[in-house]
Amino acid sequence: MIADTVRNLNETINDILNRDVNTIDWATKPAPDKWSKKQIIGHLIDSAQANLQRFVRCTYEENFKLTYEQDEWVEAAHYQEADISELLGLWKLLNLQIARVLINYPADRLQAQCDNSKTDPSLHTVEWLAADYVAHMQHHLKQFN
Repeated sequence: MIADTVRNLNETINDILNRDVNTIDWATKPAPDKWSKKQIIGHLIDSAQANLQRFVRCTYEENFKLTYEQDEWVEAAHYQEADISELLGLWKLLNLQIARVLINYPADRLQAQCDNSKTDPSLHTVEWLAADYVAHMQHHLKQFN
């Protein structure tokens, strides 16, 4: 149910923002080919932007397709050089907007399908994509424990 997904999203937003962000090592990369926590937040910003477009456009388009190249986007956005408070603020605002869109989603469009594949079509309902979006975010935020 979309209301449960939105509640889960809001709890996840509050969980990360209620942490003492000054105790987190944002900049250190665990390995040269791994993201720092700052870059993980950047990746979650990219994910939020892509999914916000999916959710909005699926209210009126059928089989909307949007993909992104996660490594390339993180590199192109220069998240590693960004101020963490700015990144957290952007992440929060994007997710609050996603919550606003989802809680007001037209009930007759929750089963509309969206394609998030890079190759062969992989259609998922908006309701499924929303739950998957939150699960993806929670997966990455577990790395902050």
